[in-house]
Amino acid sequence: MDWKSAQAAAERITSGWDGPGGAIVGFDKAGIRFQAAGGKASLEQDIAFTADTPSRLASVSKQFLAAFILTGGPVGLDDTLGQHLDTSEAVGAVSVARALDMSSGLPDAMETLWLLGVPPSATLGRAALRRFTSRLAGLNYAQGSEVSYTNTGYRLIQAALAARGVEYGPALTERLLAPLGLGIVLPEDETDPVPRLATGYWAGPRGWQRGRYGMHFSASGGLAASAMDMARWGMALLSGTGPAAGLLARLGAPRGLTSGVVSDYALGLAWENVGGRRMIGHGGSLPGYKNHLLLDPAGECGVIVLSNREETVAHGLAGEVMRALSGAEAPVPAAGKWNAPDGYYVSPDGPFWLQLDNGIATWLGGADTLYLAPDGVAGRSAHMPIRLAWANGALDASVGHVRRNLAPAAMGAAQEGWQGSWICTSERAGFSIVLRDGVAMLEMGAGPLEESLPLQPLAPHLALASRGEGPWRSRFAVHFQGDELTLVTNRSRMLRFARLG
Repeated sequence: MDWKSAQAAAERITSGWDGPGGAIVGFDKAGIRFQAAGGKASLEQDIAFTADTPSRLASVSKQFLAAFILTGGPVGLDDTLGQHLDTSEAVGAVSVARALDMSSGLPDAMETLWLLGVPPSATLGRAALRRFTSRLAGLNYAQGSEVSYTNTGYRLIQAALAARGVEYGPALTERLLAPLGLGIVLPEDETDPVPRLATGYWAGPRGWQRGRYGMHFSASGGLAASAMDMARWGMALLSGTGPAAGLLARLGAPRGLTSGVVSDYALGLAWENVGGRRMIGHGGSLPGYKNHLLLDPAGECGVIVLSNREETVAHGLAGEVMRALSGAEAPVPAAGKWNAPDGYYVSPDGPFWLQLDNGIATWLGGADTLYLAPDGVAGRSAHMPIRLAWANGALDASVGHVRRNLAPAAMGAAQEGWQGSWICTSERAGFSIVLRDGVAMLEMGAGPLEESLPLQPLAPHLALASRGEGPWRSRFAVHFQGDELTLVTNRSRMLRFARLG
């Protein structure tokens, strides 16, 4: 292992952070090998970002809940959510293991709420989110049949622990964090002060602006920690120290779908190929925060990247440092080296669409960079695995380990039949679609939250809409089926509306 090259790569990255910044720490199972930091933890207070600066972890938090479940009751992997919670039939049938390994089919809470017109910055407490997620009327797909990212299972497992008298934050500290000497904390929401916490920023129209996130923080993505604390956690996983004994192997154990396919997403951690080496880790994203933990079990080493600037591609930077450490070559981007034309592709009659744009594949609103692979191209995400082949003027696509044929979109005109008032009775939600000068507009919300979104036709049965808040943008599909329609993103596909009148 070339630690000097890895450190040089980390210092090259952090030295380029002007304004908000972050830290990168490299380690092996025996100790810290290097640390690099740059930029500011607070622009307002002119405080430097260091390896000891706490930052919001976002979805890196997931491995800790999985570790908690693996190390003791009262909620087990083989339990169903309905054994512990009062839920809808669909939610109650989901197993804890499927809720952890991204094959549950549970709609993601934030994306579902945003489809209903509730923005991510809206203040939503624990009780309100528990009620909402528990009563979801359906799944995106049959559990175990596909892999698609969702935070909802982790929220519900935390609720199941609470229903059994276990408050997750204090219990996690007692069982895992305190014995390992880690200063990782779980605040309730953005109003809870975390000492020395870095402020999250995004590059907005007025320069650097603070990110905002209104939802109650949960086990799905709520922990706050410094790069040094996360490095020590990685060291404990690699060495099997104390309560982490044997834990990495259990977290990374293969998870199979009902089709027999083995997923790269395990329990709160995901496997990936980094220059021919099998590594495991997880990333995280909240408005203004990006981070990634990446471990090389065979090499008994790892890296953590924490950043309080939205533009940081933490997953790519962690891979860059680990490739410098191992001397591995970078994957070859597909942009300009593959023969499929850029543009939109759709399924014949379903809600599925994919856009190719200069080596970026966007599937139902979620984007990933494509790289050359045998017989086509592939992304690198374990929670949205994409493999594409081009044949006979269409895409032979495998997304989420489900194969689909996608043809070039017709991109026709808006349809007269799209017009009308539409209502989702299960969520007491509705909107209207009107045609103005040949453009279909989806009109929803009330008062200051009222918005009018133009629909981009992809086919007679399918159109796209787009909205944004702060640094986040969301593109969703409207799938028309006569007098019914469904609003669809990769993480939420079950909101069905009927024509009113």
